Amino acid sequence: MASAKPSAGSPRPISPHLQIYSPLINMVSSIVHRITGVALYFGTLLLAWWLVAAASGPAAYAYASWIFNSPFGLLVLFGYTWALFHHMFGGLRHLIWDTGRGFDLDTVDRMCWFSIIGSVSLTILVWAAILFS
Repeated sequence: MASAKPSAGSPRPISPHLQIYSPLINMVSSIVHRITGVALYFGTLLLAWWLVAAASGPAAYAYASWIFNSPFGLLVLFGYTWALFHHMFGGLRHLIWDTGRGFDLDTVDRMCWFSIIGSVSLTILVWAAILFS
């Protein structure tokens, strides 16, 4: 049986790590799904701030609108929209997996690519509709 303690000459780490594995689309999609979940938490706090500002009166609402209409604010809102769509598609992918379907590697890869392409496409479509309407 192999010893858990490395010998003096063996390099660390003992188990394979990120330097060994090449990033696959399903790995990247899983990590991005987790990151978008955290981003949605903070984005929802901004949404709550905007709603409180709207209920607080014209001065508070004008300040919040000024922040959200700034270039940085628009970038944050664009990112929030993308995170929302990407997380939604990731959730749908997991819902399909919960039914016991879609576990073959080709389907996993296609669903991951669809969530990336679909989220970017829907984000651009929504923002184009907002900006050019």
